Amino acid sequence: MTQQPTIALLIPTFNASKNWMSVLKSINEQTYQNIKKIIIDSGSTDNTVDLAKQFGFEIITVPKSEFNHGATRQLLVDISEDTDICVFLTQDAILASPDSIGNIIKVFDDQQVGIAYGRQLPHKNAKSLETHARLFNYPDNSEVLSMDDLDKKGFKIFFCSNSFSAYRRSALLAVGGFPTDSIMGEDAIVAAKMLVTGYKKAYVADAMVHHSHSYTLGEEFRRYFDTRVFHEQNKWLINDFGKPTGEGLKFIKSELNYVIKHDKTSFFKSISSVFAKWLGYNSGRFFRKMPKSLVKKLSMHSFYWK
Repeated sequence: MTQQPTIALLIPTFNASKNWMSVLKSINEQTYQNIKKIIIDSGSTDNTVDLAKQFGFEIITVPKSEFNHGATRQLLVDISEDTDICVFLTQDAILASPDSIGNIIKVFDDQQVGIAYGRQLPHKNAKSLETHARLFNYPDNSEVLSMDDLDKKGFKIFFCSNSFSAYRRSALLAVGGFPTDSIMGEDAIVAAKMLVTGYKKAYVADAMVHHSHSYTLGEEFRRYFDTRVFHEQNKWLINDFGKPTGEGLKFIKSELNYVIKHDKTSFFKSISSVFAKWLGYNSGRFFRKMPKSLVKKLSMHSFYWK
């Protein structure tokens, strides 16, 4: 009988109380049990750490000022010695099935798979725009991709999400681990590097979490401002994989069709959301020419700008 791979379940946390108990209960209900559980907390002032301890998590703490999407996750990887697979969740991603972790782990039976991510379903009672975003980006059909699929998938070939993802630890270390100098997209950067190196990337539709956000227009602006900063910081992605042209238009058309069909009252919010995203993305192009004080105000990740 083949021995099960050893798993480290890794979660960065900060004041996670809103959905935290539901997240912890969903982890506790998993059928896959050979799991080492660790959180890295950056200064929570609520009951995040106490609840994690009750559910058997090892606790690592770092100052809030030192949090960085890539560096903090890499610290978790470094701590997870003697494990085969590193599974990442965010503190608000609720595993949707007792088999979610077991299902995402199965794809690593293929020794060429270096990275996998699961399907994100909207939270219960999610609003129309956040529901559509999850349906658009996380379909119900799984796929395994390599660089042979670049012509078909284009820029989207390295799309990934650490809200629920899994990495072959040896492959992650082989490509240098998570970057520490990018504002966001540490998951996409690693996926791109793995693909170029010859690994495969898997999307596992039956490994599901409930995870979605209802953004204000200001938050949409700041989120897309940071997306453009990410693209400007990592122009090699565009050079190697092509421009993300067409994907935005596909999303807009799909969203408008969805709200017309399911929730006409959200039509004008959808239009406003599109404008906020467009304005944020185009503003982010000039971040290097802006005073840092202004960039911090326009960015959703103000902690990044030291």
